[in-house]
Amino acid sequence: MADERADSSLIYQANESRAGFSAFAPAVGAALRPASSLPSAPEPAAGGGHDDWEVAPAGARHQKPLSRIGIGANVSPLGIGINATTVLSDFFDARVMGSFFNYSVPEFELEGFKTTADLHLASMAASLDWYPFNSFFRISPGLMLYNNNQISMATAVVPGTSFTLNGKTFYSATANAATGATPLIGSGVLGMHTHVPAFTAAGGFGKFVPRSNRHWSFPAEFGVVFMGAPAINLKTSGWACTDLAQTKCSDISNTANPVGQEFNTALQAQLTKWRADVGKVRIYPIFSYSFVYSFNIR
Repeated sequence: MADERADSSLIYQANESRAGFSAFAPAVGAALRPASSLPSAPEPAAGGGHDDWEVAPAGARHQKPLSRIGIGANVSPLGIGINATTVLSDFFDARVMGSFFNYSVPEFELEGFKTTADLHLASMAASLDWYPFNSFFRISPGLMLYNNNQISMATAVVPGTSFTLNGKTFYSATANAATGATPLIGSGVLGMHTHVPAFTAAGGFGKFVPRSNRHWSFPAEFGVVFMGAPAINLKTSGWACTDLAQTKCSDISNTANPVGQEFNTALQAQLTKWRADVGKVRIYPIFSYSFVYSFNIR
């Protein structure tokens, strides 16, 4: 009888526990459910909610043709460069470039030659920038439309100084009022602009106009200009002699005189050799790193 009373007590307690939990569960559920008065979450904005500033520099954000422009500067073997680039499509940009640089070497004397030299660089070019698959890599064919890149030199040969042309030795004459003799002087220009316009082929990394609202970009470029063989032009004047005692001298412009004739023949032969040597170089290198600022124009 005692066992039966214990079992009945346990059953009664279990039933009471179930009843208490059943009464408490709705309250817990109500507390866990969000209040019906709270506003619902807003729908995502069109386009996924991405801000234009979050687009990577090489991203694929669409821009209308001629809607954005980039102005930049660089330093390259062409000199100090300034470029302007505009968007044509998602894959193409159009770019124009100008470069310039001048450097002069003060007069110096070397082995009897008083010489000055000037480096003058000035050019303008245009290119089409193609970004395959809208990537950061660029292929840029173009044209150099203006090219005045050249090196010029001027020299005055000290009287009595010897020099060699095509294996023949000559001497600069001493000034002589009676004969009208004057020391030998000369000037020359090495022009790196045989072909105008000249085809250019280049490649590089980074976009001149980012496909985002970012303002700054830092593209790099490398390539060549197919300028053709450099041109050599030389002008000379004065008197030259074939002996140190200066008994056989002539104005080099007087080709009827044997000395003048010999000098000009040797000079032309030497020029032919020089032109053959520089003629082996027909391309000019391009490599640069630019700083470009871009902005919308419409």
